[in-house]
Amino acid sequence: MKELSDIGLVGLAVMGENLILNMASKGFTVTAYNRSADKVEKFISGRAKGQSIRGAFSIEELVSSLAKPRKIMLMVKAGQAVDDMIEQLIPLLETGDIIIDGGNTHYPDSNRRTAYLREKGLHYIGTGVSGGEEGALTGPSIMPGGAKEAWPFVKDIFQGISAKVADGSPCCDWVGDDGAGHFVKMVHNGIEYGDMQLLCEAYQIMKDMLGMTADEIHEVFAEWNKGELDSYLVEISRDIMAYKDEDGEPLVEKILDTAGQKGTGKWTGVIALDLGIPLTLIGEAVFARCLSAQKADRVAASKILSGPTPAFEGDRAQLIEDLRQAVLASKIVSYAQGYELMREAAKEYSWELNYGGIAMMWRGGCIIRSSFLSKIKDAFDNNPSIANLLVDSYFAETVQGAQAGWRRVMAAAITNGVPAPCLTSALNYFDGYRTARLPANLLQAQRDYFGAHTYERLDKPRGEFFHTNWTGRGGDTASSTYNV
Repeated sequence: MKELSDIGLVGLAVMGENLILNMASKGFTVTAYNRSADKVEKFISGRAKGQSIRGAFSIEELVSSLAKPRKIMLMVKAGQAVDDMIEQLIPLLETGDIIIDGGNTHYPDSNRRTAYLREKGLHYIGTGVSGGEEGALTGPSIMPGGAKEAWPFVKDIFQGISAKVADGSPCCDWVGDDGAGHFVKMVHNGIEYGDMQLLCEAYQIMKDMLGMTADEIHEVFAEWNKGELDSYLVEISRDIMAYKDEDGEPLVEKILDTAGQKGTGKWTGVIALDLGIPLTLIGEAVFARCLSAQKADRVAASKILSGPTPAFEGDRAQLIEDLRQAVLASKIVSYAQGYELMREAAKEYSWELNYGGIAMMWRGGCIIRSSFLSKIKDAFDNNPSIANLLVDSYFAETVQGAQAGWRRVMAAAITNGVPAPCLTSALNYFDGYRTARLPANLLQAQRDYFGAHTYERLDKPRGEFFHTNWTGRGGDTASSTYNV
């Protein structure tokens, strides 16, 4: 073991422990620290025994064990706990030392901490880590941002422990300044919400509308995972459908239908509203979780409110293929919306994001890894300033080819009373985005009628605003121009 450690890590929950073991397996020496000394002792004498991992039983011991510039990664609960740990570390660190926040931190906190630590002569890296327990141990997707001058000092460690794709490329690269890394991780999680909900809706359509068993749905997911929908989430959904409880019955059918969330999907929706980006699919995925949480209310409502009894009559095999097409097209819409949000945030915060590179970071290790991420890289290689992934030739052709089946399955779901909020929302977005003239002209007239908020005209240059005295009683005074 080296005399001084390459990096220290604070927080010995499952992600922290596994990241340390991952680092040690790649030849790095790591100091492990946790507020509870017994956790450190248990880890050092247990999973970490015999490896290039040393324990620290105080903050001072942690800092003194590290090679300069010191690199300390925090894997503690996001929020105040991170700020508290930073304040404990600052007096012990020297100019040029690096604090890395690897938790699910909200990106404005990373913006703030980057500036704050820079004033102290220290570097902050806000790092999104995706892959869960297994990814942390064997290779996650890592999305670092913050003080770019610190990147050369952590690059070998981060790229060394990250997932690798077939050509050996690491699923880790520098994302951008300030909170860019945590922003990209937030969008990743929002897309994750959408992907999971799409598969849940497909499951419900097959189960409730087509009357399929868990084993039959398992076979469908297994088949989907061999083609364009090949992805980690389809893979695990396939496995979940086949898993049996002790009595031989599908375990999934015994799980309470109330979904939890940690807030990253909500953050994605909130910033989309702030920036004016129609992140409709991810928003619906968040609201679907909220609705699921109203279990008692739903059970009570089911005794009062009624709808059609699902009874599909038609070609089941064709409907399943239509459903595959609907999920594929909706998934593309989700990524298109997520990338629109990242592009707008880059303008807002003056970040230089590598959009194709972000897709490459998501190809392995992370929860949303899937086969078509390379197509996103191709889209940005072909046109770095592309306005929306839907207008890329590959994605346009794929979605256009899917839309007939997409419409059939949505019509069937609505007719049979089976909820599919994300699949439906994605189709509505597609129809709205491809429509040259939307009814917002009436909306602007309404706003001007009741509030004198003005409007623009088709026959006049953009930027000229008009007000009409619609009633003859309102006068000619306008309220203000509007924001688009």
